[in-house]
Amino acid sequence: MKRSFSLRSALVVGSGTALIAVTYGLVRLAYGLFLPDVQHDLGLDGAGAGWVSSAASACYCVGALTGFVTAQAHARALVLGATATAAAGAFGMAASVGAGTFAAAAVVGSSSAGLASPALVRLVEERVEEPGRPRAQAFVNAGTGPGLVAAGVLALLLPDWRTAWAWAGVAAVVVGGTVLVVSGRRTIATDDQRTVPHGQRTLPSRGWFRAHALPVVVALLFGAGTASVWTFGRAVLVDAGASGTTSVLLWVAVGVGGASVVVTSRWTAALGARALWRGSTALTGIAVVVLGLAPQWDATSLLAGAVFGWGYTTGTGALIAWTTEIDPERSAAGTSVLFVVLVLGQAVGAAGLGVLVDGLGPATTFALAAVVTVACAVLAVRRRRSEDRSELDLPVAGS
Repeated sequence: MKRSFSLRSALVVGSGTALIAVTYGLVRLAYGLFLPDVQHDLGLDGAGAGWVSSAASACYCVGALTGFVTAQAHARALVLGATATAAAGAFGMAASVGAGTFAAAAVVGSSSAGLASPALVRLVEERVEEPGRPRAQAFVNAGTGPGLVAAGVLALLLPDWRTAWAWAGVAAVVVGGTVLVVSGRRTIATDDQRTVPHGQRTLPSRGWFRAHALPVVVALLFGAGTASVWTFGRAVLVDAGASGTTSVLLWVAVGVGGASVVVTSRWTAALGARALWRGSTALTGIAVVVLGLAPQWDATSLLAGAVFGWGYTTGTGALIAWTTEIDPERSAAGTSVLFVVLVLGQAVGAAGLGVLVDGLGPATTFALAAVVTVACAVLAVRRRRSEDRSELDLPVAGS
C-alpha cells in the first residue's frame, strides 16, 4: 500500500512539474523568447510588446485570483481550466494573422499559469505525505526551468515560431490530461479538512493579510524588476548583435538555471524562507544588470541567464515557503495572492520598461530594473516565524 501510494505521489509530482513547464515555460514566458520574430513578422514595437505583456500579466492575475478562491475545494477543476486556456492560447498564437489576434491569444494563454500554480500547490498538499511535501512543492515549482529549455529547443529545431506554439498547444492537452488522470481523488486529509466542515470554508482573516504585508511588497518589486529579462532579454541580445542561436541559448540557459533548483533544493530546504528570498533575489538582480551592461559578451550573457533562472525560480519557491511558514493550512491561497502580486509587478514593469528601453536604451533600463530587484532583498528584514503567526492569532510551535 505504501509503495503504491509512493508511486502515485511521484506521478502527481512529475505530471504537476510538467504542467508548470507547459503553462509557464512553453506558453506564458516563451512570449519573450519568440518576441523578436513576432515583432519582425507582425510589426510590434517595444512599447506595444510591453503592453501585450502587461495585458497577459493581468489575465494571469485573474487566473490566480480564481485559484485563491477555489483551489482549496476545486483544485482539479482549476487544472482543467489551466489545460484549456494553455491550449487555446498556444493554438491561437500559432494561427494568428496579425498583432491583434496574437495579443488576444497571448493574453488568454497567460491565464493558464495563474490557474495551475494554486491548483498544484493544493494537489501536492492532498497527495504527498508531510515529510516530503516541502521538497515536492519546490520540485513542481521548478518546472518552469525545463519548460524554458523545451521552448528554446523548439525555437532552434523548428522552422518558425508558429510551429513552436502549435507544439506547445499539443503538450498542454497531453500534460493536463495526465495530471487529471493520475491525481484522482485525494488520499490524505490535510489539517484544514480535518477541522473545517465541508461547505463552511472561509476566506482568510485580516490578520492573515497583515502577516503577508512584507512578502506582498517584495513580490511586487521582484515582478517589476524581473520583467526586464522576461520581456526584453532576448531582444537586447539580438540588438547587441548576437546571433539568433546565441539569443535562443540565453533562454535555454535561463531554463537550465531554473531546472537546477531541483538539485539545489536539498541544500536550500534547510534555509528559512526569508534567508532564501534574500539570497535568490540579490543574485537575480546581479544577473539582470550583467545582461543589460554586457549583452555583446556571449559567455557572460549565458552565465547571467543561468543565474537569473536559478534566482527567479528559487525566489518564487521562497514565496511559497514564506506563505506556508505563515499559515500552512492556507498555502494555496497564499501562493495565489503572492503570485498575483508578483505578476502585477511584471505587468507594471513590462509596460514601463518597454517605454524606457526605447528611450534610454537597454543598459540604463536593465540597471534600473536591477536596482528594483535587489531592493527586494534589502527590504526582506528578518522576522521570527512566531511574529508572523502572532498576526494570525495562531499557536506557535513549541509554545
